[in-house]
Amino acid sequence: MAGTSVPSAPSPGAAPSFTATTFLLLRHGETPLTAQQRFSGSGAGDPPLSERGRRQAEQAAAALAARGDVAAVVSSPLARCRQTAAAVADRLGVEVGIAADLRETDFGRWDGLTFAEVRARFPAEMAAWLAEPSVAPPGGESFAEAAARVSRARDELLAAFQGRTVLLVSHVTPIKTLVRLALGAPDAALFRMHLDPAALSTVAYYGDGNASLRSFNDTAHLRS
Repeated sequence: MAGTSVPSAPSPGAAPSFTATTFLLLRHGETPLTAQQRFSGSGAGDPPLSERGRRQAEQAAAALAARGDVAAVVSSPLARCRQTAAAVADRLGVEVGIAADLRETDFGRWDGLTFAEVRARFPAEMAAWLAEPSVAPPGGESFAEAAARVSRARDELLAAFQGRTVLLVSHVTPIKTLVRLALGAPDAALFRMHLDPAALSTVAYYGDGNASLRSFNDTAHLRS
């Protein structure tokens, strides 16, 4: 699979068309930039989890291990996701696969800035970015470009894990994109969703091509 490296797993055989393939979508735990509400993409910076983020990863890991149905763990290549994924994989006794296409959007020159700072320094560029998914931040990547690679990762992973439940550890934009695509929602839906650090969302995919959003932004495991 181009851009994707997943650990080998026993084949369940050909899955019946009514058997769903389930993606558990876990946003990485908090980083120092998350707490400050700064753009944190796949560009210049690659911040690790904060102490709170590591606790969130462990809480998510405990909840996911208790499910008993997670067949594999696949992560974005960025450090904050790999750390989050490792906490879960350690509990499950599995390896972490890497899918490069699950990385966060590259925000270019906006990386590390707050929304207010970007609006003040790049008013015209931000207005265009908010209005049109094909517009990229200066030196960065557009939402349309990110959606194309996320769709590619989805299709590769669906083929690799047919009929099973797999945990994907990723970022705000890829997870929202998978949810938007599952719902058949317009591009503007990205700006209508809120996703907390270490939140879980669930999408089930069926053999007839349909998809069903089962949960979104679930943080119950972080309250224990």
